[in-house]
Amino acid sequence: MDYSRHPAETRNANHLRMRTLVRLRSLAVIGQSVTVLGVAYGLGFPLPVASCFLLIACLLLLNIALQLKFPATYRLDPSTSTFVLSLDILQLFGLLFITGGLANPFAVLLCVPVIVASASLPVRNIIALGATAVAGVTVLAVYHRPLPWYPGTTFDTPLVLIAGNWIAIVSTAAFAAFYSYRVSAEAQELADALMATEFALQREQHLSALDGLAAAAAHELGTPLATIAVVAREMERALAGDERFREDVQLLRSQSERCREIMRRLTTLSSEDEEHMRWLPLSSLIEEVIAPHREFGVDIKVSRIHGPEGEPVGRRNAGILYGLGNLLENAVDFASSTVHVETQSNARTVTIRIDDDGPGFAADVLSRIGDPYLTQRSRSSEATAGGLGLGLFIAKTLLERSGATLKFANRDGDQGGASVTVTWPRSAMTIDQTSDGAEEI
Repeated sequence: MDYSRHPAETRNANHLRMRTLVRLRSLAVIGQSVTVLGVAYGLGFPLPVASCFLLIACLLLLNIALQLKFPATYRLDPSTSTFVLSLDILQLFGLLFITGGLANPFAVLLCVPVIVASASLPVRNIIALGATAVAGVTVLAVYHRPLPWYPGTTFDTPLVLIAGNWIAIVSTAAFAAFYSYRVSAEAQELADALMATEFALQREQHLSALDGLAAAAAHELGTPLATIAVVAREMERALAGDERFREDVQLLRSQSERCREIMRRLTTLSSEDEEHMRWLPLSSLIEEVIAPHREFGVDIKVSRIHGPEGEPVGRRNAGILYGLGNLLENAVDFASSTVHVETQSNARTVTIRIDDDGPGFAADVLSRIGDPYLTQRSRSSEATAGGLGLGLFIAKTLLERSGATLKFANRDGDQGGASVTVTWPRSAMTIDQTSDGAEEI
């Protein structure tokens, strides 16, 4: 999936499912039929029943045609969905025209196709349907058949009531459509960002799995390297007095020994019996996070404050490593010269705070930090290079999954800059080293 585009643009791919439209239209057919029968025969109003059922039959036939043409799971493209919903508006317009126009209390149902469209269709299609609905409401305000009423009497609708109904219907359609659009867009943003989070975590898990692959490679290469080493030693003894080959043979033997040493290290790295791979102290965690960022010209200072319990020791967790690495990368990118990483632990909590001396978080986005597709900071020289905010969202999501709470703020004082504080319960970051079912760090 391409994450370089905002979901508001990519959401057009979420076409309306044909089954959804068929079910909604089936409900409309049933509702309209019951209403017509109830008004005509229950209340005894002089309703043009034949004309009404002719229009309802048109809606039913369209429903049957869609079911015959497309499978139930088919998703209609935006143009087709817009056309079908426009027919719904016209059918309801016809029913309202012969039953009193805006004086009919069911006139508000003209909002429904617009609201349905706003949940998944592009903005231009929503506007087109909204304009169609507004045009229909406007025509009904002026031209319509009289409202069916008790025989022998005429119901004269006051003009002010017609105007009020017009305003109510148009405003309802506008506000409901906007709300539905925003909810749908935010849900799509969250879905896309969570998918990116899963991809990032999967990548870290794949990197961790390379240790096992390295062990397998070391095992397979061990035998041929041992054979090369034996042959190299024999050649060295046989050709030691020959100046033409002595240096080449010595180089061959030294390089074969080097390869064997590398293979031995790879095997050791993936061994489950190695304590430094099974248990990861907090100081080692911080050093592993910081190491890739020391070569970028920013001074990274580390301070540690631990209570009498000592520093916590936990099992390696790819999510925590990725999350803290992303926060630190963000700090290094925006720092002027210094980033300060401070770790604190006591009997109840473990806290990591990352401070930088950069411009800090913009005031207008500070309260929304961590939302997907929100640029993290603003700097004049980088105004056009802002990201989508997915990195920080991914980091926040992964760290919160590990039990952490995050706090984003700007530093006080003359130095300025941003400050990110990550806090865990100590129980989430400490494991019993005698137990295999321990928490991960």
